[in-house]
Amino acid sequence: MVVTRAADQSESLARKLREAGAEPLFVPLIEIAEPADGGAALASALSRLDDHDWLIVTSPNGASRVAAAVGAEADGASIKIAVVGSATEAALKRPADLVPGRQSVRGLLAEFPAGSGRALVAQAEQAGPELVDGLRAKGWTVTAVTAYRTVAVHPSAGVLLAVLAADAVLFASGSAVLAWVAGFGLQTPAVCIAIGPSTAAVAGKIGLKIDAVAADHSLDGMVSALLMYLSGTE
Repeated sequence: MVVTRAADQSESLARKLREAGAEPLFVPLIEIAEPADGGAALASALSRLDDHDWLIVTSPNGASRVAAAVGAEADGASIKIAVVGSATEAALKRPADLVPGRQSVRGLLAEFPAGSGRALVAQAEQAGPELVDGLRAKGWTVTAVTAYRTVAVHPSAGVLLAVLAADAVLFASGSAVLAWVAGFGLQTPAVCIAIGPSTAAVAGKIGLKIDAVAADHSLDGMVSALLMYLSGTE
């Protein structure tokens, strides 16, 4: 099973795959990099948490940078914290006030309250407008800051043979899908699994077929979707 993430970011996923009898093949297609400003905008926004009513974090990669930058600021602030899912909450290393039952941007928007205050969104440089636009539609004044960016990794030609010999590939982000097509074109193993609908949508736009989308938009959810698909019970 091809995992398009670095091994050190996928310990839980690798363990789940091995428990299910599958051997992960790690083919990192993206690297996580600092924003172009070196994180200055994020640090500045986090130093003024009391100016906002909500802090919203959209991914574990963003959460790790928020946790590192925020220090004790959030402990003394009245701000509430919302995250897109439980993995993001774990990376933040502090409990969130809102973790949606459906772990996706759409799930977060569905449960996020209407209001007239200020919301700070920490997200990837390549993030789409859905979350910010949705929050504004609910009445919030939104400040979006870049917490990190993704950089494509170009695999060697020899990696392609091993990749195409695998039984399946797991895509954990739209960035990974784009990096895959940049490195391998539309060639894939027989089965392609997406972590959520936004990742599947990116694949669909560029003509890469997704066979199953995780119901629980998490790494564990991807494994469950894979097993259900392979067993014919999806």
